[in-house]
Amino acid sequence: MSAKYIIGIDEVGRGPLAGPVVVGLCAIKKESIDKIDKLRRESFRDSKKLSEKKRYEWYKWMRELEDVYFEVSFQDSSLIDKIGIVPSIKKAISELLQKAEKNLNSDDFEIRLDGGLVAPEKYKNQQTIIKGDEKEFTIALASIYAKVSRDEFMKLEAVKFPFYAFEANKGYGTKAHRDAIKEYGLSKIHRVSFCKNMLK
Repeated sequence: MSAKYIIGIDEVGRGPLAGPVVVGLCAIKKESIDKIDKLRRESFRDSKKLSEKKRYEWYKWMRELEDVYFEVSFQDSSLIDKIGIVPSIKKAISELLQKAEKNLNSDDFEIRLDGGLVAPEKYKNQQTIIKGDEKEFTIALASIYAKVSRDEFMKLEAVKFPFYAFEANKGYGTKAHRDAIKEYGLSKIHRVSFCKNMLK
């Protein structure tokens, strides 16, 4: 009989002007969840309020955990422009759960999603939780994993496109970033659909 898993899902990068949206998945064996979840009560309650340094510390620790599976899905700016941000996130969630089924050799999932996220209808045992990254440890870990993964990607892109300071703003619409767009135009990783009003 395959193991039962508690799965947390969260996304980062819904609002930036550039770069991908990234969805993270964290799966923990049901019998291990209480032991690992105890760490949340001793450490943090809101993954999005962690400093960048603290996120990296958690990221490193997470990768050393036993009985925990992580996965991320990147949906790039060209797809976001083509089908929209919400369908891109839905596509990522579907891809992640298909990978989890294959890699964990199980489809016995109890799925917990942050905010307004939903899994495909075939997954009957799912729950969308407002402020889920504060309330559910699996969602918090998924959020950290996705955030660090996206930040690292944007730092690499900053080398290719130095005018926009992606290493600092991670693609979000800071004043300096918007000023750079007005001066230099859009890069290959900008979301054209998010920047239309700035190009007039």
